[in-house]
Amino acid sequence: MTTDTNRRWLLASRPAGMAAESNFVRRDEPRPPVADGQLLVRTLYLSVDPAMRGWMTEDPDYMPPIPLGSVMPAGGLGQVVESRHDDFQAGDFVSGLLGWQDYHRTDGRGPASLSTFDPVHPLPLYLGALGGTGLTAYFGMREIARPKEGETVVVSGAAGATGSIAVQIGKILQCRVIG
Repeated sequence: MTTDTNRRWLLASRPAGMAAESNFVRRDEPRPPVADGQLLVRTLYLSVDPAMRGWMTEDPDYMPPIPLGSVMPAGGLGQVVESRHDDFQAGDFVSGLLGWQDYHRTDGRGPASLSTFDPVHPLPLYLGALGGTGLTAYFGMREIARPKEGETVVVSGAAGATGSIAVQIGKILQCRVIG
């Protein structure tokens, strides 16, 4: 279903402690037009990750602070509803930094780069085990740690999203896993 309204949730203030509803404001705006070289993605699913809290501070980190009045960024999955971009077609499924909004207009490059994928599994899995979380665990275990059968693997972040998948990979590799 495509509508002409784009609901957007903006960062209104910087949280002191835990983020609250009062730190955000919803703005309803017209669906953005698409220019040459751009595409419009309808947001289907968003991931809520612990790192997002750090993005709300004024302190620079691996991502610059979110400017007040900007859409709250979030990793997400969407479907291209309109494309004037050579690399994307209407109907393509994409993943990337979409933000808390119904529609995301982009040129598909830079920090807002998008990846297309062919969903053969339920879409929400691509935000976890089949998405960045799972890929991080997989490559961390298979390409960096490279544990061998019978070895002991310590996963300090085993309770988190990536760590819990790293634990499962360690078990599949028949390692003793602590975490």
